[in-house]
Amino acid sequence: MAKRQKPKFIDAILQQDEKLTKKVVGHLLSSTSLKSLKTHCKALEISCNGIVWLACWIALIWLLNDKERYESQLNMMIGLIFDIVVIAVMKAAFRRRRPTPCTDMMTIGPDKFSFPSGHASRAVFVTMFFIYLSPISAIWWMPLLAWCTAVCLSRIIIQRHYILDVLVGVVVGCLEAGVICILWIGKDVAQSIISSMSNDNLPGGEDE
Repeated sequence: MAKRQKPKFIDAILQQDEKLTKKVVGHLLSSTSLKSLKTHCKALEISCNGIVWLACWIALIWLLNDKERYESQLNMMIGLIFDIVVIAVMKAAFRRRRPTPCTDMMTIGPDKFSFPSGHASRAVFVTMFFIYLSPISAIWWMPLLAWCTAVCLSRIIIQRHYILDVLVGVVVGCLEAGVICILWIGKDVAQSIISSMSNDNLPGGEDE
């Protein structure tokens, strides 16, 4: 099968992106404050891993078992699943190779592909969710924004992604938040869905 040829203008954009990314990485690592960020990149990578977020979120729903929080919890869970699917489909479609090979076992999907950044999209989606869709106390907004920014920068610093990958990931995260806002599941429906999946309605549950 012949290798798929990219349009010349796309190829030119990608080449410029690669050159710019190389320059930016060198500049970032020359900064003392940002250079120290590299030592935390692995922790940041795990902190925004899709499977880690989804597994922990499902466990949180199960452990808290708080009907007043089901609305927010269910919509977040749907958003996380939506993000994983969207990024996997886009990576498989565009098939852009990473700057450096990824050997991280904490990843799923077509991980050898780079465009767009799933960590960037997820970090932005989570941040927008907790600031706009289901607001938490404003005291946590700055730490949340700092985490989101650090995750996006770390993807470039450790050369998991090119700059364009991260920028498009940010846009995708914003769009995902918009979609979840439009398709938002209300309190009563959320309680019904989660309750139907709980032990209360299964044989041997509390209602028996």
